[in-house]
Amino acid sequence: MKKVLLSLSTALLLAVGANAQTGYGIKAGINLPKPKIETSLGDVSTSSSTNFYISGYANIFAAPNFAIQPGLSLQGKGGKRSLAGGESTTNLMSIEIPVNAVYYIPAGTGALFLGAGPYVGFNIAGQDKTGDVKTDIKFGSNADETKVVDYGANFQVGYKLANGFLINAGYGLGLADLSNVDVLKANNRVVSFGVGFEF
Repeated sequence: MKKVLLSLSTALLLAVGANAQTGYGIKAGINLPKPKIETSLGDVSTSSSTNFYISGYANIFAAPNFAIQPGLSLQGKGGKRSLAGGESTTNLMSIEIPVNAVYYIPAGTGALFLGAGPYVGFNIAGQDKTGDVKTDIKFGSNADETKVVDYGANFQVGYKLANGFLINAGYGLGLADLSNVDVLKANNRVVSFGVGFEF
């Protein structure tokens, strides 16, 4: 799956890169991650936590209203889950490489935009907190570790003013199972809201 996503991203970039006009953008805002956790006995109850993101990207215009946006993003994920003794909060930091296709629809003094595309992420740090007890997350392939590589799809909608300022909302659909345990499956799910600027 990861190879398919990377190949698709590369093909999109090559298809539009040669004669395209390129701009740049930055975005930052709030993430509301809520993980999806499934076990052999059923789903685990989860809820959203609060985190942040910051992203930089190129805007490669293949047509006046259509752009490919490869980028680099620092994403705060995680969420909350219910345990027998209470609730546990996970904070997970990852570096993501998204490649989104974005369509701009002129509206008023600016443009409405809609976008979607794949991403590949690399988990770099994390911590679980249960009560007052904090435990650093380990990454690797052992049963007590979280997988390093994440991947999935991004969806976004927003409005950009004529001066380049924009507001946006997004959803990250994690497709990678981050668990190394056969009877447990964990996927990232993230709702986001933010502001940015394109120039």
